[in-house]
Amino acid sequence: MTGSGGRALRLTILIGESDLWHHRPVYTEIVHRAHAAGLAGASVFRGIEGFGASSRIHTQRLLSLSEDLPVAVVVVDEEQRVRAFLPKIDELVAGGLVMLDACEIVRHGGQESPK
Repeated sequence: MTGSGGRALRLTILIGESDLWHHRPVYTEIVHRAHAAGLAGASVFRGIEGFGASSRIHTQRLLSLSEDLPVAVVVVDEEQRVRAFLPKIDELVAGGLVMLDACEIVRHGGQESPK
């Protein structure tokens, strides 16, 4: 991202931890595609409990249900860059949820603080 802050768009993709794309976790593929697209950054967060379209609750507390915990992939960048990235993930998230939220960057860790 350019500048020290400002308006941005947050892309959040909710998928299952066990979702695969060509024998590779979908969340890994999304991060690698975001990196190749030159986006500012992407992070993956593993949930401890949740449910999705199947209405089946997945939880870390029960061993038998902990095989497909929820995962959130979050990408934040300038709006046009995030929107241009969306077609690159269409084939990956057939069973997931894709959300866009306007946000404001108040500090970017890669830049020096003003004195």
